[in-house]
Amino acid sequence: MILIVDSGATKSDWIALDEDGNELFLTKTLGLSPEVLTREIIAERLANNFELSDNREKVTQLYFYGAGCGTERMKNYLSRIFRNFFVNAKFFIKEDTYAAIHATADPGEHAIVCILGTGSNCSYYDGHEVFQKVVSLGYILMDDCSGNYFGRQLLRDYYYHRMPKGLAHKFSEAYDLDADVIKNNLYKEPNPNTYLATFARFVIENKQHEYSQKLIRKGMQLFIDNAIRQYEQADSVPVHFIGSIAFYLQEELREVMAQNNLKVGKILRRPIDNLVEYHRNIVFNK
Repeated sequence: MILIVDSGATKSDWIALDEDGNELFLTKTLGLSPEVLTREIIAERLANNFELSDNREKVTQLYFYGAGCGTERMKNYLSRIFRNFFVNAKFFIKEDTYAAIHATADPGEHAIVCILGTGSNCSYYDGHEVFQKVVSLGYILMDDCSGNYFGRQLLRDYYYHRMPKGLAHKFSEAYDLDADVIKNNLYKEPNPNTYLATFARFVIENKQHEYSQKLIRKGMQLFIDNAIRQYEQADSVPVHFIGSIAFYLQEELREVMAQNNLKVGKILRRPIDNLVEYHRNIVFNK
Protein backbone atom coordinates (compact mmCIF):
# COMPACT_ATOMS: atom_id res chain seq x y z
CA MET A 1 0.00 0.00 0.00
CA ILE A 2 1.18 3.50 -0.89
CA LEU A 3 0.17 6.58 1.08
CA ILE A 4 0.28 10.10 -0.39
CA VAL A 5 -0.19 12.92 2.11
CA ASP A 6 -0.62 16.66 1.84
CA SER A 7 -0.27 18.06 5.35
CA GLY A 8 -0.86 21.70 6.18
CA ALA A 9 -0.85 23.29 9.59
CA THR A 10 -4.60 22.79 10.01
CA LYS A 11 -5.38 19.45 8.37
CA SER A 12 -3.82 16.60 6.44
CA ASP A 13 -5.31 14.79 3.43
CA TRP A 14 -4.31 11.14 3.02
CA ILE A 15 -4.93 8.96 -0.03
CA ALA A 16 -4.05 5.27 -0.09
CA LEU A 17 -3.24 3.55 -3.38
CA ASP A 18 -2.50 -0.05 -4.26
CA GLU A 19 0.65 -0.98 -6.18
CA ASP A 20 -1.17 -0.34 -9.47
CA GLY A 21 -2.13 3.19 -8.49
CA ASN A 22 -5.79 2.44 -7.74
CA GLU A 23 -7.36 4.39 -4.87
CA LEU A 24 -8.09 2.32 -1.76
CA PHE A 25 -9.30 4.97 0.65
CA LEU A 26 -9.25 8.69 1.41
CA THR A 27 -8.99 10.01 4.97
CA LYS A 28 -8.07 13.09 6.97
CA THR A 29 -6.22 13.92 10.17
CA LEU A 30 -5.45 17.17 11.88
CA GLY A 31 -2.29 18.89 10.66
CA LEU A 32 1.06 17.29 11.48
CA SER A 33 3.42 20.25 11.37
CA PRO A 34 6.66 19.18 13.12
CA GLU A 35 7.61 22.77 13.92
CA VAL A 36 4.75 23.31 16.37
CA LEU A 37 3.69 19.82 17.53
CA THR A 38 5.29 17.43 19.99
CA ARG A 39 6.13 13.85 19.13
CA GLU A 40 3.28 12.70 21.39
CA ILE A 41 0.64 14.84 19.66
CA ILE A 42 1.67 13.70 16.18
CA ALA A 43 1.67 10.04 17.24
CA GLU A 44 -1.76 10.49 18.85
CA ARG A 45 -3.21 12.04 15.69
CA LEU A 46 -2.01 9.07 13.66
CA ALA A 47 -3.27 6.51 16.15
CA ASN A 48 -6.70 8.13 16.44
CA ASN A 49 -7.39 7.64 12.73
CA PHE A 50 -9.07 4.27 12.13
CA GLU A 51 -8.00 3.81 8.50
CA LEU A 52 -4.36 4.57 9.25
CA SER A 53 -4.23 2.42 12.39
CA ASP A 54 -5.99 -0.47 10.69
CA ASN A 55 -3.62 -0.43 7.70
CA ARG A 56 -0.37 0.78 9.25
CA GLU A 57 1.47 -2.54 8.76
CA LYS A 58 0.38 -2.75 5.11
CA VAL A 59 1.97 0.57 4.09
CA THR A 60 5.16 0.08 2.06
CA GLN A 61 5.72 3.66 0.83
CA LEU A 62 4.75 6.98 2.38
CA TYR A 63 5.04 10.19 0.32
CA PHE A 64 4.55 12.97 2.86
CA TYR A 65 4.41 16.64 1.83
CA GLY A 66 4.13 18.79 4.91
CA ALA A 67 4.22 22.31 6.28
CA GLY A 68 7.36 22.78 8.34
CA CYS A 69 9.29 20.00 6.57
CA GLY A 70 11.84 22.22 4.86
CA THR A 71 14.86 21.22 6.96
CA GLU A 72 16.62 17.90 7.49
CA ARG A 73 16.06 18.20 11.23
CA MET A 74 12.28 18.34 10.81
CA LYS A 75 12.32 15.53 8.22
CA ASN A 76 14.29 13.31 10.59
CA TYR A 77 11.98 14.26 13.45
CA LEU A 78 8.94 13.07 11.49
CA SER A 79 10.73 9.99 10.15
CA ARG A 80 11.35 8.74 13.67
CA ILE A 81 7.67 9.11 14.52
CA PHE A 82 6.50 7.46 11.29
CA ARG A 83 8.97 4.59 11.74
CA ASN A 84 7.28 3.58 14.96
CA PHE A 85 3.82 3.66 13.37
CA PHE A 86 4.26 2.54 9.74
CA VAL A 87 6.67 -0.24 10.62
CA ASN A 88 7.13 -1.64 7.10
CA ALA A 89 7.30 1.57 5.11
CA LYS A 90 9.90 3.65 3.33
CA PHE A 91 9.47 7.39 3.81
CA PHE A 92 9.79 10.25 1.33
CA ILE A 93 9.30 13.51 3.22
CA LYS A 94 9.29 16.90 1.52
CA GLU A 95 8.06 20.40 2.25
CA ASP A 96 4.45 21.16 1.26
CA THR A 97 5.85 23.48 -1.41
CA TYR A 98 6.58 20.41 -3.52
CA ALA A 99 2.96 19.27 -3.27
CA ALA A 100 1.83 22.66 -4.54
CA ILE A 101 4.31 22.51 -7.43
CA HIS A 102 3.41 18.97 -8.46
CA ALA A 103 -0.31 19.85 -8.30
CA THR A 104 -0.13 23.02 -10.39
CA ALA A 105 2.93 23.17 -12.65
CA ASP A 106 3.08 21.14 -15.84
CA PRO A 107 6.21 19.02 -16.40
CA GLY A 108 9.00 21.33 -17.54
CA GLU A 109 6.98 24.49 -16.92
CA HIS A 110 8.65 27.55 -15.44
CA ALA A 111 6.39 29.04 -12.78
CA ILE A 112 6.13 30.71 -9.39
CA VAL A 113 4.07 28.62 -7.00
CA CYS A 114 2.48 30.09 -3.88
CA ILE A 115 0.70 28.69 -0.86
CA LEU A 116 -1.94 30.87 0.79
CA GLY A 117 -3.61 28.80 3.48
CA THR A 118 -3.08 28.71 7.23
CA GLY A 119 0.45 29.89 6.41
CA SER A 120 2.01 31.26 3.23
CA ASN A 121 4.96 30.39 1.05
CA CYS A 122 6.37 31.18 -2.39
CA SER A 123 8.82 29.29 -4.62
CA TYR A 124 10.19 29.40 -8.14
CA TYR A 125 10.15 26.22 -10.24
CA ASP A 126 12.35 26.06 -13.33
CA GLY A 127 10.74 22.89 -14.64
CA HIS A 128 13.19 20.66 -12.77
CA GLU A 129 14.27 22.23 -9.50
CA VAL A 130 12.67 24.35 -6.79
CA PHE A 131 14.24 27.59 -5.57
CA GLN A 132 13.27 29.67 -2.54
CA LYS A 133 14.74 33.13 -2.09
CA VAL A 134 13.29 33.60 1.41
CA VAL A 135 13.73 31.24 4.34
CA SER A 136 10.50 31.25 6.32
CA LEU A 137 10.77 32.26 9.95
CA GLY A 138 7.24 31.11 10.70
CA TYR A 139 3.90 32.68 11.45
CA ILE A 140 5.06 35.24 14.02
CA LEU A 141 7.40 37.10 11.66
CA MET A 142 6.21 36.13 8.17
CA ASP A 143 3.21 34.41 6.53
CA ASP A 144 1.83 37.53 4.81
CA CYS A 145 -1.69 37.08 3.41
CA SER A 146 -2.19 33.76 5.19
CA GLY A 147 -5.07 32.69 7.39
CA ASN A 148 -3.06 33.40 10.52
CA TYR A 149 -2.05 36.81 9.12
CA PHE A 150 -5.69 37.84 8.73
CA GLY A 151 -6.59 36.41 12.13
CA ARG A 152 -3.80 38.40 13.77
CA GLN A 153 -4.86 41.61 12.02
CA LEU A 154 -8.51 41.14 12.95
CA LEU A 155 -7.73 40.63 16.63
CA ARG A 156 -5.39 43.60 16.71
CA ASP A 157 -7.91 45.87 15.02
CA TYR A 158 -10.69 44.70 17.31
CA TYR A 159 -8.70 45.33 20.48
CA TYR A 160 -7.23 48.59 19.21
CA HIS A 161 -10.77 49.75 18.31
CA ARG A 162 -9.87 50.16 14.64
CA MET A 163 -12.62 47.86 13.38
CA PRO A 164 -15.89 49.60 12.38
CA LYS A 165 -18.45 49.31 15.20
CA GLY A 166 -21.04 47.33 13.29
CA LEU A 167 -18.45 44.85 12.05
CA ALA A 168 -16.84 44.67 15.49
CA HIS A 169 -20.18 43.72 17.01
CA LYS A 170 -20.63 41.02 14.39
CA PHE A 171 -17.10 39.78 15.06
CA SER A 172 -17.72 39.52 18.80
CA GLU A 173 -20.89 37.50 18.17
CA ALA A 174 -19.07 35.06 15.89
CA TYR A 175 -16.12 34.30 18.20
CA ASP A 176 -15.21 34.14 21.87
CA LEU A 177 -13.05 37.25 22.12
CA ASP A 178 -12.42 37.13 25.85
CA ALA A 179 -8.80 38.19 26.38
CA ASP A 180 -8.01 35.21 28.62
CA VAL A 181 -9.38 32.78 26.03
CA ILE A 182 -7.32 34.36 23.27
CA LYS A 183 -4.12 34.41 25.32
CA ASN A 184 -4.61 30.82 26.44
CA ASN A 185 -4.96 29.66 22.83
CA LEU A 186 -1.98 31.72 21.68
CA TYR A 187 0.47 31.00 24.47
CA LYS A 188 -0.55 27.74 26.15
CA GLU A 189 -2.34 25.57 23.61
CA PRO A 190 -0.70 23.80 20.64
CA ASN A 191 -1.07 25.19 17.10
CA PRO A 192 -1.45 28.92 17.82
CA ASN A 193 -1.04 29.57 14.08
CA THR A 194 -4.02 27.36 13.35
CA TYR A 195 -6.04 29.11 16.04
CA LEU A 196 -5.31 32.49 14.47
CA ALA A 197 -6.31 31.16 11.06
CA THR A 198 -9.80 30.25 12.30
CA PHE A 199 -10.62 33.97 12.35
CA ALA A 200 -9.88 34.33 8.63
CA ARG A 201 -13.30 32.87 7.84
CA PHE A 202 -14.74 36.16 9.11
CA VAL A 203 -12.85 38.13 6.47
CA ILE A 204 -14.03 35.79 3.73
CA GLU A 205 -17.67 35.83 4.87
CA ASN A 206 -17.65 39.63 5.19
CA LYS A 207 -15.38 40.44 2.27
CA GLN A 208 -17.90 42.86 0.74
CA HIS A 209 -17.30 45.28 3.64
CA GLU A 210 -14.92 48.18 2.90
CA TYR A 211 -12.84 47.33 5.98
CA SER A 212 -12.42 43.73 4.81
CA GLN A 213 -11.52 44.78 1.28
CA LYS A 214 -8.76 47.04 2.56
CA LEU A 215 -7.44 44.30 4.83
CA ILE A 216 -7.51 41.67 2.08
CA ARG A 217 -5.82 43.83 -0.53
CA LYS A 218 -3.17 45.05 1.91
CA GLY A 219 -2.28 41.45 2.79
CA MET A 220 -2.10 40.46 -0.87
CA GLN A 221 0.10 43.43 -1.75
CA LEU A 222 2.45 42.56 1.10
CA PHE A 223 2.71 39.02 -0.19
CA ILE A 224 3.45 40.23 -3.72
CA ASP A 225 6.08 42.71 -2.51
CA ASN A 226 7.75 40.43 0.03
CA ALA A 227 7.45 37.03 -1.68
CA ILE A 228 6.55 37.01 -5.37
CA ARG A 229 8.72 40.00 -6.28
CA GLN A 230 11.76 38.24 -4.84
CA TYR A 231 12.00 36.44 -8.19
CA GLU A 232 13.19 38.31 -11.25
CA GLN A 233 11.05 35.95 -13.36
CA ALA A 234 7.83 37.24 -11.74
CA ASP A 235 6.85 39.34 -14.75
CA SER A 236 7.37 36.58 -17.29
CA VAL A 237 5.99 33.34 -15.79
CA PRO A 238 2.57 32.26 -14.48
CA VAL A 239 1.98 32.42 -10.74
CA HIS A 240 0.05 29.44 -9.37
CA PHE A 241 -1.75 29.40 -6.01
CA ILE A 242 -2.76 26.67 -3.59
CA GLY A 243 -4.80 27.09 -0.41
CA SER A 244 -8.13 28.16 1.02
CA ILE A 245 -7.25 31.87 1.26
CA ALA A 246 -6.27 32.00 -2.41
CA PHE A 247 -9.30 29.93 -3.42
CA TYR A 248 -12.01 31.81 -1.53
CA LEU A 249 -10.50 35.24 -2.22
CA GLN A 250 -9.53 34.55 -5.81
CA GLU A 251 -11.58 37.43 -7.23
CA GLU A 252 -9.60 39.92 -5.14
CA LEU A 253 -6.39 38.01 -5.79
CA ARG A 254 -6.83 38.19 -9.56
CA GLU A 255 -7.52 41.92 -9.36
CA VAL A 256 -4.49 42.71 -7.19
CA MET A 257 -2.24 40.53 -9.35
CA ALA A 258 -3.49 42.31 -12.48
CA GLN A 259 -2.78 45.69 -10.87
CA ASN A 260 0.81 44.47 -10.40
CA ASN A 261 1.03 43.21 -14.01
CA LEU A 262 1.43 39.62 -12.83
CA LYS A 263 -0.09 36.59 -14.57
CA VAL A 264 -2.29 34.28 -12.50
CA GLY A 265 -2.05 30.60 -13.36
CA LYS A 266 -4.01 27.92 -11.52
CA ILE A 267 -5.80 28.52 -8.22
CA LEU A 268 -6.60 25.33 -6.29
CA ARG A 269 -8.09 24.92 -2.85
CA ARG A 270 -6.03 21.81 -2.09
CA PRO A 271 -3.43 19.89 -4.07
CA ILE A 272 -4.19 16.28 -3.08
CA ASP A 273 -6.14 15.15 -6.18
CA ASN A 274 -3.63 16.58 -8.65
CA LEU A 275 -0.83 15.26 -6.44
CA VAL A 276 -2.12 11.72 -6.84
CA GLU A 277 -2.19 12.13 -10.62
CA TYR A 278 1.39 13.38 -10.53
CA HIS A 279 2.49 10.25 -8.68
CA ARG A 280 0.57 7.97 -11.01
CA ASN A 281 2.00 9.57 -14.15
CA ILE A 282 5.50 10.56 -13.05
CA VAL A 283 6.56 8.59 -9.98
CA PHE A 284 4.80 5.27 -10.62
CA ASN A 285 4.67 5.55 -14.43
CA LYS A 286 1.12 4.18 -14.54
